[in-house]
Amino acid sequence: MRCSLSLLVAVAILAASVLGLAQSRPYNLGTPLSEEEIRNFDFMVGPEGKELPPGRGTAKEGAETFAKRCAVCHGRNGEGGAAQRLVLGGPGNPYRGPFKDTEKSATSYYPYPTIAWDYINRAMPANKPGSLTPDEVYALVAFLFYRNGIIQESDVLDAKSLPKIEMPNRNGFVPAVPVWPPDPKKPSWF
Repeated sequence: MRCSLSLLVAVAILAASVLGLAQSRPYNLGTPLSEEEIRNFDFMVGPEGKELPPGRGTAKEGAETFAKRCAVCHGRNGEGGAAQRLVLGGPGNPYRGPFKDTEKSATSYYPYPTIAWDYINRAMPANKPGSLTPDEVYALVAFLFYRNGIIQESDVLDAKSLPKIEMPNRNGFVPAVPVWPPDPKKPSWF
């Protein structure tokens, strides 16, 4: 009986230790989000831009914000940083494909301009996502689009003008999910 009691105590201590370690948060992983953080992620900006907040920005304003908040990861002017290359082509000379693995910029992944706004708003800067104001996000998108030759430097982006931009690779995407059953009047893409 003495052996089984000490074994039971040892197992209980081991279980308590494991539970304690499981509940600790090394490297601050698994920290619960606050209600405000959840609210910031609880919407999505669609292609029409109906969900865009008030604000405005130009490429010139975006260049200033980029230098302060983004260049550390993305390099000066969106080129040469440790993170994804943001610029391909240039002002007045957009890169329009065909897209090879080595020839992709951030804008080649976006069929709609509102995706860039939504992504930057939610995920950037990487060390403090969601900390940019709507004006800063509009300005950064304007800077990104200007540097990629999609808009002019003087263009002002806001909730009305942003969704109207035609992205260079807009028609380079296929539907994510095929329609089933297939419509006999439309050609199948698979």
